[in-house]
Order: sequence, then structure tokens, then C-alpha cells
Amino acid sequence: MRVAHVELSLSGAFVPQARTPDESEFVSSVDRWAATVWQAVEPCLVIDTAFRIVAVSPSASDLLGLGKGLEAVGQPLLGGEGALRLIDFTAGGGDLTEQEIEKIPPLLALTSERLARGLMRVQPTGEESHLTVDAIATPLSEAGRVAASLTFFSAIRY
Repeated sequence: MRVAHVELSLSGAFVPQARTPDESEFVSSVDRWAATVWQAVEPCLVIDTAFRIVAVSPSASDLLGLGKGLEAVGQPLLGGEGALRLIDFTAGGGDLTEQEIEKIPPLLALTSERLARGLMRVQPTGEESHLTVDAIATPLSEAGRVAASLTFFSAIRY
């Protein structure tokens, strides 16, 4: 005949140890993305809700003609010295209207709070020629609110 066998072991109460806060608890999401963008090989940038550049990868600086990366920080993405000049897709290549500017992916991701993608025609600062880039942007959130957008660029070669 078999009888069930049960053992009981007593030990001290489990008391969780206090832990040291992780560095990520002190660094904002936007700052972590900015640190990543600074080191990225891909052309990308982060802008804040005031449309100012927070971080730009070296390849995005070169592609878009934004100058040295650190010089671009704090500068407006559009409308300032060294900022992007967006032109329309007409043969004459005129400046975009305010309504069209609001729809470019980096800004649209901020205002719509959604992923945004589109083509942009850019004339880099000091250049006579223009280039077309495919841009895909995503909003970056902090504390449940959109705080910035992260945009990746790819040049369209004809």
C-alpha cells in the first residue's frame, strides 16, 4: 500500500531588497532616442514639439545640409538660418505653403500623434540643386504625451 508523503520546510520570511534606481528611470525617452540618433549610421533626426532639432545623425546632417550636428541642436527645422528649405514638386521648385509644410512627416507625426510617411523635396543650405527624400516619422512619447518625433530619411536617386 502506498501512502502520500508530504514534507514541510520552514524558512525566514522573504523581504525584498531595496534596489538602486536604474539610470533609465532618470533619463527621458527623448534623451535616450537622441543619444541613439547621434551615433546612428542611418540619416535620422529628432525634433521636439517646437519643431527644433534635438539630435541629428552625421549622415542626416550631410544629406540635408544641416551643417555640423552640434550646431544644428536647438535650431528650428524650418524657417531659420541653416534650416531645411522645402520646395514643391513643380518644375519651378517653389517654396511650400504653410498647409503643405504641416504635412511633412516630421511635423505630421507630432501633430497627428501617428506614424507619418511621405516624400520631401529639399534644397540643402548653400546648394543650387535639390534632392528628394523618402521620410518616415514616428512620434516619441513621454508621460503619455507626444514630446518629439523621430524621422528616418532615404534619398531617392533618379
